[in-house]
Amino acid sequence: MKFVSAIIKPFKLDEVREGLSSIGIQGMTVTEVKGFGRQKGHTELYRGAEYVVDFLPKVKVEVAVSDAMLEQVLEVVQETATTGKIGDGKIFVFDLKEVVRIRTGETGDEAL
Repeated sequence: MKFVSAIIKPFKLDEVREGLSSIGIQGMTVTEVKGFGRQKGHTELYRGAEYVVDFLPKVKVEVAVSDAMLEQVLEVVQETATTGKIGDGKIFVFDLKEVVRIRTGETGDEAL
C-alpha cells in the first residue's frame, strides 16, 4: 500500500477530485496549506505599501491506495493538476505499513 500526498493549486482541487473519483478512489483528505518552492512567493501592493507574500495558498490532497492503483493515481493527479506554469505543486509517495478501519476492524487493502 502507498500513501500519496499531492500539493496542488487550490483552483485545481475539483478537477483532481473528479479525476480520482472516476478511477474508483473513494476517499481522500484535503487540507488547506501554505508554502512555497521555486516561486519564492511574490510581492503585492496593498494601500500603497508593497509587501512580500512568502507563503502561497495551496491544497494538500492525501490518498491511501493499493500498490496496483499507484501508477493510475499518479497519472490522474499529474494530468488534472497541471497548468504548465511554475507552482503547479508536487506529488509525494510514501510506503504505507498498515491501515485499520476503525468501525469494522478491517486491515490492509480491505480497509482502503
